[in-house]
Amino acid sequence: MPLRRLPVRRSSGRQLLAGLALVPALLSPVAARAVPGGPPAARFDLQAHRGGLGLTTEESLEGFGKAMRLGVSTLELDTQVTRDLRVVVNHDRQISGVKCRDTGPVTPGDPAYPYVGKYIKYLTLAQIRTLDCGYRQLPGFPGQEVVKGFRMVELRDVLDLVKHYHARQVTLNIETKVEAGAPEQTAPREVFVRRVYEEIHRSGIGRQVTVQSFDWGALRVMHRLAPKWPLVALTNHDFLEVGRPGASPWLGGIDADDYGGDFVRAAATLPGVTALSPNYGFPQSGKVGDPGFRFYSDAAMVTEAHARGLKVVPWTCDDPATVEALMDLGVDGIITDYPDRVRRIMAARGMRLPRPAFPHGRG
Repeated sequence: MPLRRLPVRRSSGRQLLAGLALVPALLSPVAARAVPGGPPAARFDLQAHRGGLGLTTEESLEGFGKAMRLGVSTLELDTQVTRDLRVVVNHDRQISGVKCRDTGPVTPGDPAYPYVGKYIKYLTLAQIRTLDCGYRQLPGFPGQEVVKGFRMVELRDVLDLVKHYHARQVTLNIETKVEAGAPEQTAPREVFVRRVYEEIHRSGIGRQVTVQSFDWGALRVMHRLAPKWPLVALTNHDFLEVGRPGASPWLGGIDADDYGGDFVRAAATLPGVTALSPNYGFPQSGKVGDPGFRFYSDAAMVTEAHARGLKVVPWTCDDPATVEALMDLGVDGIITDYPDRVRRIMAARGMRLPRPAFPHGRG
């Protein structure tokens, strides 16, 4: 199938170039200085959560581009499937009024309008593309650059962007957002996973992809379709449903209680899984030093996972002191809204920094 031309947006050129000023300070020789007595250089997986939503409107081409120019090892992103079976890049299964606003129906009198509040599975790509998802800064992220007039993009657009950057060193960690706890709210699991598989396969860069999911049943489906693709088991502790009768709907037929409620032991039984991504601690947005805070991805989890040949890459940590504590526990990477912060920490520790990538013909 011929490659599709990247969509042209009036704001894209300006926004793609915006943020280049971030790069020089983070690439300076001083930033790469090793700390005497520090750990040896090692590959640490710096993952830009939704493209680095602390820096740019989430899951925009501008955000993914900025993250590659900054220098990350992985672009983390989410997928949903529309009524006409297009794979869009969006975290929320339901159109969020916090992030998007209606601009008008795709056709006069469209009975589905307004679209805000509707589930993506019930909307077509054309309907979704009317939504302005860059109308304001996301609350809680005061440094976020807003991509004015942003329209939701497809998975193929992001895959094509990575090829446009010739970023062969960059991994795409693609989440299938099947809602196992409420399956009627997203496309059916088999359809959802197959469409994501087809888009990745079409791109020709499947070797640069990992597929993650909280729905371990979706991981089983993906393994059947692409047995060589590395898979990532996501969880928060609640989804394990430890101590409750029967198997959690999130675990693809596995009952965590059969493994003593142990996330590592349970996930290690999934074929194709090479990494684990738990939430980093309790409470979920807590910080090291907070009263009552404790790590979920602690030293015992990391040790057990490594003994089974599995990596541990927790989500989603933005606090520098907490990131450093996680590094000290031996995790293999971090999913973060602020890849610039984590990159600075890596540089100060003398860790090997991911190589920046630039659009073809630049850099």
